[in-house]
Amino acid sequence: MTGGGAVEHRSGDWTASSLAARKGDRRISVVIPARDEGATVGSIVEAVRRDLVLDVPLLDEVVVIDSDSVDQTYAVARGAGAVVHRAREIRPELGTREGKGEALWKAQFVTSGDIVVHLDSDLVEWGTHFVTGLLGPLLDDDDVSLVKAVYDRPLLDATGHEVETGGRVTELVARPLLALHWPELVGVVQPLSGEWAIRRTLLQRLWMPVGYGVEIAALVDTARLHGPGAVAQVDLGRRTHRHHRHDTLGPMAVQVIAACEARLSREGRPQEAPVPDLVPLRQFDRLATGFEPRERRVDVRERPPAVNVEGYAADLAGRARHTHPGRRS
Repeated sequence: MTGGGAVEHRSGDWTASSLAARKGDRRISVVIPARDEGATVGSIVEAVRRDLVLDVPLLDEVVVIDSDSVDQTYAVARGAGAVVHRAREIRPELGTREGKGEALWKAQFVTSGDIVVHLDSDLVEWGTHFVTGLLGPLLDDDDVSLVKAVYDRPLLDATGHEVETGGRVTELVARPLLALHWPELVGVVQPLSGEWAIRRTLLQRLWMPVGYGVEIAALVDTARLHGPGAVAQVDLGRRTHRHHRHDTLGPMAVQVIAACEARLSREGRPQEAPVPDLVPLRQFDRLATGFEPRERRVDVRERPPAVNVEGYAADLAGRARHTHPGRRS
């Protein structure tokens, strides 16, 4: 991968059967973080299991991490055949925090894959070629450590109609930050894409923001540890998902910025002031009487590398011994 923006691969470059033949003794986990996604998570799990566990023995486990859902996410995912864990019940002695990154960090303690594929749980228009496309470069090239998805990304409103192109936080926050501080990564088309695959040997060494900063953190840290050439991109075609209200984008942006600032600090670049653990973000609602302020406290803390957590290595070895290829899921 180079800064010029080339996307080297397309999902059609591989089939499930061809990847299963190349898999060898490597274990592969699919991890789906979910919060109140009962309407979509079941169909995602069913499709992944049908195509990549039952029809072709490519995956070793399909795991959903439920982040305090108040709908039927847990039951729906379990009914579809996933192994489901509540994030707060995984290593409870380590505490619990809210956020997508927290779910992905906790997933390391209940999965055994040598390669981990992350899928969002709100996908509407997609296919299991997402999984095979993300796996391809990792099974083909030992120099690749992280694979990022690239796709056309329309947004849908509540009625299912296309409303606009997605990627607002990407265009207004992530891409400018990369241009300013990590120009070697400006060729990454979608740095915040929720679909990505990574080798566990790398994943377990990463500091992971508990919120939406997790994707850009993994990208920047991979390039720092292994060079930008360790990042591959795969064109997956088209992906649609639920539309986010504009006022929910502010906390996402804060978390992305905080993740970048944390990495600048670790690289020894000077920062004006330390960032607090909980950043107060003030937004405003228009009421008949004027503008009403509303404050959110955005969690920008990070979890340490899993490999540094007591008991992680021993537990991983135990899970690996009890994981059988193909249909265990």
